[in-house]
Amino acid sequence: MAQTFITGGSGFIGRRLVHRLVTGGHAVKVLVRSAASADVVAALGAEPVHGELTDPATWSAAAEGSEVLFHLAAETDITASRERQELITVGGTRAALQASRQAGVARFVHCGSESALLAGEPLIDVDESAPLRPDSEAAYCATKAQAEALVLAANAPGFTTVSIRPRFVWGPESSLIEGLLHAARNGQFAWIEGGRHTTDVTFVDNAVEGLVRGWTHGRSGQAYFITDQHRVTLREFLETNFAIYGLDATIPDIDAATAAGAIPVPARWFLEQVCTLRTGKAVAELGYRPVVTQAEGLNAVRESLTRAAA
Repeated sequence: MAQTFITGGSGFIGRRLVHRLVTGGHAVKVLVRSAASADVVAALGAEPVHGELTDPATWSAAAEGSEVLFHLAAETDITASRERQELITVGGTRAALQASRQAGVARFVHCGSESALLAGEPLIDVDESAPLRPDSEAAYCATKAQAEALVLAANAPGFTTVSIRPRFVWGPESSLIEGLLHAARNGQFAWIEGGRHTTDVTFVDNAVEGLVRGWTHGRSGQAYFITDQHRVTLREFLETNFAIYGLDATIPDIDAATAAGAIPVPARWFLEQVCTLRTGKAVAELGYRPVVTQAEGLNAVRESLTRAAA
């Protein structure tokens, strides 16, 4: 079994990755800033390492002896300032790469996103040949692109870097679903042009499967799209999730012109644009297959809420 290191291990995807690695018999260290985050990862069986993401001197020594560093830490608030996005998402990635090299870690697996390709046009049946868009007007998307570019450019003999790109990660305790739910309950959410466009989504355990396979099978300097391989209509998918959470609010419809004046990017792109991704590269090179079906994922959400209410 291997020694592994994770940044962002107390987050939504990170917690499931910690669980997967610990139950698989691996030793796991997780970078944390707060006592609360330390408690979360310790309860999962990982060793918390206190440090500051953007200051590798505070934690690189703890990564020594690790076979892989999974880099999940990033600014997740799409409304955060460009300066904040650049500091955490770009600066944090640069620091994580530096810490990994200083610690002698041989493999670096980055949790990327299809948002790194978003600059105003929908993504329709795209593969990994589509370009990154550091020029995107949305700071969240631009900095995601910049961070991934750093990761792939850092690939070198003795230091393998891989980027795994799950799309719209959902499941029990999904921060994305719960954020949209909160907005709907407070009258701050609307369907743009009906919301009936097609999109790919990724159950959290499928995202984790992609990350682990990126470690064990990823080709040097490559990026891979990961999805449920079960495309959905955004409105139907969200309505199903909202119903599980017991939402009874009426969600209005607005037209694209109204949305353009009221909803900033990239939230507007997410709510109004088709996003379909090819996963053939991940299948061929990583041996990726979803480990959880959509029906099983929805049941997992129901069961999680039932346990929380007990």
